[in-house]
Amino acid sequence: MDFTVLTLFPELVNSFFGHSLIGRAIENKLICGHCINIRDFTEDRHNSVDDKPYGGGSGMVMKPEPLEKAIRFAKEQSPSSRVILMTPQGEKFDQAKASRFACRKEGLIFVCGRYEGIDERIYNTLVDEEISIGDYVMTGGELASMAIIDSVSRLIPGVLGSEASFQSDSFTGDRLEYAHYTRPAEFKGINVPEVLLSGNHEKIRQWRQVSSLQRTFIKRPDLFEKKALSSQERQILKEWCQELTALVKE
Repeated sequence: MDFTVLTLFPELVNSFFGHSLIGRAIENKLICGHCINIRDFTEDRHNSVDDKPYGGGSGMVMKPEPLEKAIRFAKEQSPSSRVILMTPQGEKFDQAKASRFACRKEGLIFVCGRYEGIDERIYNTLVDEEISIGDYVMTGGELASMAIIDSVSRLIPGVLGSEASFQSDSFTGDRLEYAHYTRPAEFKGINVPEVLLSGNHEKIRQWRQVSSLQRTFIKRPDLFEKKALSSQERQILKEWCQELTALVKE
């Protein structure tokens, strides 16, 4: 799968492509990472990539000419790729969208805006999709694009080394991931739940399901609106609430 990032700060993105899980995935040819410097497509002697907005106002706007050339160049290298504009005005990115991108295996070309944004004519003619990673504003789209690349890459077979590694991730199935513990079995007076030391895989599976539901209920109850509780999940939470009520009464 090809990931291409169009940016004014290639050193930032190239560093990301060269390290950790993403770097290993590229080295093992499981994914491809490309970085294109938008400034390379300017033609004036100042390498201008921005200008004042028509109609007045604060800030600067990214010029259409170099951005158009950069996008078309990226599309020539990977014709089937989708052009993604990183913007807080876009559709909210989530685990479901990450899964769709990974399953379709289309290349992704990320346009990282700066300043006040890009010329609207580029958006209208060359952008396939707008994506946001949250309802807040950043100085550019680079960090957002890297977050998406990381999220999608780990769903590609072989990148994590084990498919089970991501199947239990938070938001997979619209539930948060269960609690994790490692050695030592006792830390500052707090013990690992005994069931995790039992070796009984079925009981461990049940405990993890309960833990997942409890964490979702406490931290992100809104996820139950995305996926309704099954009868089994409802019973698990009911029993947990009964246990809490009994503790309060003691």
